Amino acid sequence: MANTILTPTVITREAIRVLHNNLVIGKNCNRQYDDRFAQGGAKIGTSLQIRRPNQFTVRSGATASVQDVQEYANTLTVATQRGIDFQFSSVELTMNIDDFSQRYIQPGMSRLASEIDFLLMQNAYQAAGNTVGTPGTTPATALVWLQAGQKLDEFAAPRDNNRFVAMNPAAQAATVDGLKGLFQSSNRIDDQYTSGMMGQGLGFNFMMSQNVNAHTVGPLGGTPLVNGASQGITTGWAETTSLVTDGWTAAAANRLKAGDVITIAGVNAVNPETKHSTGALMQFVVTADAASDGSGNLTAVVAPALIRAGAYQNVTGAPADNAAITVVGTASTAYPQNLAYHKSAIALVTADLELPKGVDMASRETYDNFSMRFVRDYDSTNDVFLSRFDVLFGFKTVRPEHVCRVWG
Repeated sequence: MANTILTPTVITREAIRVLHNNLVIGKNCNRQYDDRFAQGGAKIGTSLQIRRPNQFTVRSGATASVQDVQEYANTLTVATQRGIDFQFSSVELTMNIDDFSQRYIQPGMSRLASEIDFLLMQNAYQAAGNTVGTPGTTPATALVWLQAGQKLDEFAAPRDNNRFVAMNPAAQAATVDGLKGLFQSSNRIDDQYTSGMMGQGLGFNFMMSQNVNAHTVGPLGGTPLVNGASQGITTGWAETTSLVTDGWTAAAANRLKAGDVITIAGVNAVNPETKHSTGALMQFVVTADAASDGSGNLTAVVAPALIRAGAYQNVTGAPADNAAITVVGTASTAYPQNLAYHKSAIALVTADLELPKGVDMASRETYDNFSMRFVRDYDSTNDVFLSRFDVLFGFKTVRPEHVCRVWG
């Protein structure tokens, strides 16, 4: 019986299926914007404005107080292309698709999926200020995950079975061991024992990922203080605030790294609905590396923006001049950043890449709104067939307040 030649369509369909199955966060995030990109044939640099939910103030009494509705948005840009390249000959095309997949597609797509998940997790932790746990201690108790859920509750993340945890192997092992047999049905305990996986519980869908990022805290140095009162804004919404500080070690060198988390004495977070204090200090994330000058002054760009009043108020008030600043973690030390998040917080879109003409093989396929292109061409100089699998995508943490970092 003659061998069946594998077609580019069969190869691409298998590759995109394997890629999707290997994703962790990539298939448990906000994918509702894919159609918006597919309509016009998005290319690198194409962007989409994602509106934030409007917020309003409540009047007191019978007299109307009309509010101007000004909508705010996050920008998601298709700016990332990743791919896997390798060689295979026409002889390999006579293989059974299962054998071909095991030899070529599965290892390649596993690596590509890891890259996508890593980028999503990096973007999420560097955008989120909410944190729980103790830096340097692997989470192993129900309390730390319940506290992560508490953070999401305090910032009004929905409780609709779309809350997820992505944790590294160490956190998973410690958590399963720490919670074994507690408040679980016999079937759930049996599943945990058999699989070694946490599964579902404590308000989250738990997932293990080897792509959980580690964050290295900046070098720090000095006794940092707020430099100047009344910082922040009182109307509207902004993504970040430039926080003016002093008291750092006097040297023109980075003190804070993107992803560092700080708190400011006397500045508490407020519930986005009630505007009442949560009773806890607001946690801000540094969005870009920041260096002190020769006098120890430093301006740090932090998120969320410090909004002291109005419909988008998120803190109890402005920091006082010389208010103490505390950085979470120890200087120059790396800590795993496990993530607890609501599915809607992290957006991912893929776009169709153009099919080139005049090549040996070319195919583009989608699977669950993921788009992938496969191209094979002949290199006459070196007498080899070159094959490439490409994905074009964009991602952004559009609701960072619905993400909580769990220190490891």
